[in-house]
Formats: sequence, structure tokens, C-alpha cells
Amino acid sequence: MRGTLFIVAAPSGAGKSSIVNACLSRDSNIALSISFTSRAARPGERHAEHYHFISADEFKAMIRAGDFFEYAEVHGDWKGTAKQSVQPQLDAGKDVLLEIDWQGAQQVKAQVPDAVSVFILPPSREALEERMRKRGQDSEQVIAQRLANARGEMSHHAEFDYIIVNEVFDTAVEEMCAIFTASRLRRDLQVERHRELIEALLAGE
Repeated sequence: MRGTLFIVAAPSGAGKSSIVNACLSRDSNIALSISFTSRAARPGERHAEHYHFISADEFKAMIRAGDFFEYAEVHGDWKGTAKQSVQPQLDAGKDVLLEIDWQGAQQVKAQVPDAVSVFILPPSREALEERMRKRGQDSEQVIAQRLANARGEMSHHAEFDYIIVNEVFDTAVEEMCAIFTASRLRRDLQVERHRELIEALLAGE
């Protein structure tokens, strides 16, 4: 069986990575696709674990070569998902999760209409700003830019299949895990997965 492609997007500071990492630690059946980015690594980030960190010139060369499943320029930096990070795993029956922005989600949904998409919202704009500042990783100029962009990013929530409001972290994690479970129980997947059982149950004497 082909694996399911999950898309998770959110404005910067909404807690997307924390929720995703908590769910992945519980669910070994999902592989996180490691994105490529032209931005510099933040404190604590490691190459090929959090991102593939490359230069802007290297990123543009990959664009010209058609190497990306999706890509976009985000906050002045390039970010994208390489095809080799996704397609082989899906073809092998592994579920893959893309932690991307709304622009990337649009590109992926156009190519994979049955991808399951989730958008994470903060409980308020004040909470969003507070979370950005608590990270202590960005300058005031970067924070101001991210806050200015957040409203536009959040306006795309209606393009996603599911919405999670990250007010209580543990609740948000439970809701995300529930989406993964429910998606695997869709009728078409279950019919394919249990075809022999269903045929036996419906067979005459």
C-alpha cells in the first residue's frame, strides 16, 4: 500500500514543531521529511536532523534541476522539500509528514490531492508574540516581520482539512495524534488493507 502524506502548517511561533515532534515520538509509523533551507541554523539545530542547511545558490540550483516536491521563499529565505525525501517512502508504504508553510501546502495538494492537511492556530495574537519572544532566537526586526506576516498566513486556514488551536499543548498533541489515527481508518485504505478479510466475511457458504 502507498503511504499517506500528512501536511502540517502554522504561522511562526504557533508551536508546530513541538506538537509534531511530540506526535512523532508516539507514532513510529510516520517519517518526518527533512526540509532544505537557505537560512542559517539557529542555536541547537543540526544539519540533516532539523534541516538540510544549504546556501541560497545551492538551493536555486536544485530548483533549476527540478529537485523539489515543493518550495517557497519564506521570510527572505528559501525552504523546500526534495522529491527524494518523500516519494520513495510513500511508495514503500510509509506515511510521511511535511512540516511546511501554506505556500508549500498549496503546491503539494495540487500534486497529491489525497494528502491530509492540518493547520495550527495560536490561541491569540498576544500568545503568538509571547512565544516568539520566549524562543530568544530572533532579533526584534525578525520578530516584527514574522508578526506582520502571521495574519496573512493564518488567512489560509480554510484551505486545510483540519484545524488545531494550540492553547493547551497536551490537548493539541492528542488532537494531532487523533487525526493521524482517523486518517488511517478511512474506508478506501481499510478496504485495501483488509481485502482478504472482507471477501471472506462476505463469501457465501
